[in-house]
Amino acid sequence: MSSLYVWDMSRTKSIIERYQKVKEGQQFMSASDEAKLWQAEGERLRQQLHNLQDNHRQLLGHNLSGLGLEDLKGLESQLEISLHNIRLTKDQLMIDEIEKSNKKGILVHQENMELHKKLNIIRDDYVVLQNKLNEQTELNGGITSSSTNYNFIAPEDVNSFDLKLSLPQHAESDDDQPESPTLGRF
Repeated sequence: MSSLYVWDMSRTKSIIERYQKVKEGQQFMSASDEAKLWQAEGERLRQQLHNLQDNHRQLLGHNLSGLGLEDLKGLESQLEISLHNIRLTKDQLMIDEIEKSNKKGILVHQENMELHKKLNIIRDDYVVLQNKLNEQTELNGGITSSSTNYNFIAPEDVNSFDLKLSLPQHAESDDDQPESPTLGRF
């Protein structure tokens, strides 16, 4: 459709230029002569449209019975060139999509690496806090105060953390102790 539009615009320009030349050559053209000129131009355009429609039908594989061997070879060649151009365009679009996907994959990989680094930092901070807590407990000699003690339980799975808040250990029975609430999961 776009090629028809391009043809139409170039043909329209050509018609206007021819009209201007005729107009310049015959300043005093009668109305009947001008009408004949436009009728002839209209007939010529109708014939070109008919030829384009026939060509279009032939490209679709219709109305081929009136064509000779050379015409069919020319049509086949034209279709092969068109098919080649279509494949080139399709291949370029696929290459562009693959490059876009690869770039996106690289960005996702980089983001994953950054998150992994952050996780390692959090894990290292956790270990440092656990060591400080253990040192503090050893220095206090197991003495508990009325304030709440915090106990961080080392994770079995290095990819997850389960932080729990422990209440102070008293001489009361274990049945009276509520379960440690979960603070969060990473």
